[in-house]
Amino acid sequence: MEVTFTSEKLHALCSSSTELTRKYGPENAKAVARRLDNLRFAANLEVMMTLPGRLHELTGDRAETFALDLKHGFRLIIRSSDDPPPRKPDGGLDLKAIQAVDVIAIEDYHD
Repeated sequence: MEVTFTSEKLHALCSSSTELTRKYGPENAKAVARRLDNLRFAANLEVMMTLPGRLHELTGDRAETFALDLKHGFRLIIRSSDDPPPRKPDGGLDLKAIQAVDVIAIEDYHD
C-alpha cells in the first residue's frame, strides 16, 4: 500500500527513530515503525485488520479515519488517500479498495 503524510514535518518525524524516541519514547518509536512497515507491505487496508495494531474506524468528527494502536494510549491516525474514499454498495467504507493512505497524526486522543 502507498503511505503518504499530511505534512512534511510529520514525514520527517516518522522517518527518524531518534526523533520518534525523543517525542514518544522507545516503545512508541518501535511501534510506529512496525505499523508503517505493515501498512507499506499490506495490499490494502483490509489486510491490516488481520495484523497487530487493532485497526479500527473512528467516529464522530473523525469519521472516515482509522487508528492503529501504539503504546500507552497513543494511536497512529490514518485515512484513505482517495477523496471520497471507496465505498461498498451498502455505503460502508470498502477497506479492500483502499490501497493508499495518508498518515494524519500520532496522538493520544483519549486525553
